[in-house]
Amino acid sequence: MNQLSAMRMFAKVAESLSFTVAAKELRVSTAMVTRGVATLETHLNLRLLNRTTRSVALTEAGQEYWQGCRELLRHLDTLEANVCSSARDAGGSLRIAAHESFAAADLCGLIAEFRKSEPRVDFEITVFASTQDLVVGTYDLCFVAERRLRDSSLVCRPLTVVRDVIVASPIYLGQKQTPSQPSDLTDHDVLTASEPSLRTWDFSDDYGIQRILLRRVFSSSDQLTVIRAVKAGLGIARLPASLVSTELRDGTLVPLLEDFELENGTRTVWMLYSGHRYMTPRVRRFIDFSVTHYRGDIHQRENLPLNIVSGTHAGTVTIGAS
Repeated sequence: MNQLSAMRMFAKVAESLSFTVAAKELRVSTAMVTRGVATLETHLNLRLLNRTTRSVALTEAGQEYWQGCRELLRHLDTLEANVCSSARDAGGSLRIAAHESFAAADLCGLIAEFRKSEPRVDFEITVFASTQDLVVGTYDLCFVAERRLRDSSLVCRPLTVVRDVIVASPIYLGQKQTPSQPSDLTDHDVLTASEPSLRTWDFSDDYGIQRILLRRVFSSSDQLTVIRAVKAGLGIARLPASLVSTELRDGTLVPLLEDFELENGTRTVWMLYSGHRYMTPRVRRFIDFSVTHYRGDIHQRENLPLNIVSGTHAGTVTIGAS
C-alpha cells in the first residue's frame, strides 16, 4: 500500500465529503479513491468514513485522523517546495574531480569565469593523477585527459585537445647542445612524467615511426614536480603544452624539436557526468557553460567519432588510464 497516496485521497474526501469531487481534484478515477480509502481503513483497522448512497460523513476517528493528515501533508508540501526552491537557487556547491594537468592549467580559469555570473556557487575540487584512482559516482562531474577514452556509462563531452611539447630550460641548454633531431635525444638527460616502464619516445614522419631510447635520469607521476625539475636544469621533458604555457611565454622553458611530430602526442580533455534526469540546475548550468567556453576548440576534434563530438556517446564506460 502507498500510504501517503491513500492519506492524500482520504484528506480530499474528508474536505469535500465526496468521493467524486476528490477524484476530480486528484485527477484519478472515483474507483481509485474508493479503493485507496478502503485500503487505509484496513491498514488502520478503523472506519474513517460513514458512507451511504447519498452522503459521506467523518467518523470520530476519521475526524481526528483527518486533522493529523492535514498537518502532516502541509509539512510535506512545505518540505518539497523548499527543496525544489533550493535546487533552483543559483547557490550551492559543485563537487568536481579533475586530472592534475587540467586542474593546473585550465580549471581555475574556467571556474573564475563561471563565478562572474554565478557568484553564489562554491566548488569542492579533487585532483587526481590517474583515473584508476577515481570513483566517479562521488562527484557531480569529472574532467579527464585521455589519449583514448574507453567505454562509459556516463555522458562524455569532449572539450578541447591538449598537445604534448618537448621542453628544456635555458640552464640545461647552456650546458648541452640543443637537439636538432629526435636521434640527438639519446645523448641527453630525460625527465618523464608518466608510468615507470616508459623508456622511449616515438616520432612519426613520412618514413614511419622513429623510436628513440631515452636516458632517463628522473621520473615522477606528479607533472608539477617534473616541471620544477626541468626548470631547475635537470634535463629534457615531455609535458602538456597547456601546463607549461606560462613558462614557454616567459622563456623559463624552451620548446624543442617543434618540426617533428610526436606519436600519441595529443590527449582529449573530456567532461564526464551522470545523465540522470534529476541533475541539479547548477550542475546543468556549469556543464553548459564549460561546453560553450571550449566551443572554439571544436576544430581540434576532427579525429573524434561523430557521436562523441555531439556528446551522445552511448555504451558502458570503464574509466582507466590510456
